[in-house]
Amino acid sequence: MGLSLSAWSYSRAADSPPSSSSAFLPLAVPTCSRLAVTLNSSPVCPGDSRSHWSSVHRSPHFVLSACKQKVTRSPVELSSDGVRAEMGVKGGLHVWEVLWSPDHRGSHAVVGISRPDCPLQASGYNVLVGGDVQSWGWELKTNQLWHGGQSLGLYPGRRRRCHSEAAEDFKPQSSTSPDTQVADKPLPIPERVLLVLDADAGTLGFIVDGSFLGVAFKDLPRGVELFPAVSSVRGGASIRLRYLNGATRDPPALMALCGLSIRHFLGQQRQNQTDKLPLPPFLQNYLLSSHQFAHTRTQ
Repeated sequence: MGLSLSAWSYSRAADSPPSSSSAFLPLAVPTCSRLAVTLNSSPVCPGDSRSHWSSVHRSPHFVLSACKQKVTRSPVELSSDGVRAEMGVKGGLHVWEVLWSPDHRGSHAVVGISRPDCPLQASGYNVLVGGDVQSWGWELKTNQLWHGGQSLGLYPGRRRRCHSEAAEDFKPQSSTSPDTQVADKPLPIPERVLLVLDADAGTLGFIVDGSFLGVAFKDLPRGVELFPAVSSVRGGASIRLRYLNGATRDPPALMALCGLSIRHFLGQQRQNQTDKLPLPPFLQNYLLSSHQFAHTRTQ
């Protein structure tokens, strides 16, 4: 059940009043129980080593901060430069946060994942993450997906949204799927992007403005270590990484699933009114704390 981000319990953003005018809201795909629980769980310590950029596996043109959570590209011309995380994963569902200001991206600003042997420096201005078969990348300025040195089309696509298609929406789909209408033009990607890697199912997707945009890449290699990675050609670009949380392939705990169901019943406008429910104080506090974590992550 956990292998494909189990589709038996949903937290459907479309069923609640829109909380913003985000352009990504109509493109959102329902999040299943495993991902929803992960996103609503307390984040790991900010100093966790899974939040570190590698001090070894990076272009010499990327300067690493003392805390290892930020890299800054030096103002070097005619060079494409990349860096990957210090730690990778071989299994489980994992969510990382990448902070990268749109004003400091330029062209060829790519975020994604890589295997250990992905090239991290090249002459000229090129896509590095996604530029070979060792990596998979999303170019933020053009919205293009890249793998094997080829563009696979725009992401996200415009998907149909109705209850009968919920399970189909969550199945891995390529950007060229006949069920997906590609957006007419690139969407501006804000500073905060979440990477959602399901190493068990072999899929990679992204969350923007609190909306899960669906599977960007499927059929990723399983049983090999995969690392968050970025590549840039812009001098002064600063990129932060933080590991938020993860889950094993096991189904979510019943308590967490019940919490999701209760919050879904309350709706977006009443999430902070759990004290009015006929529940013991312990459960009220649990619901309130998990809502606060979820609300913080969508800011």
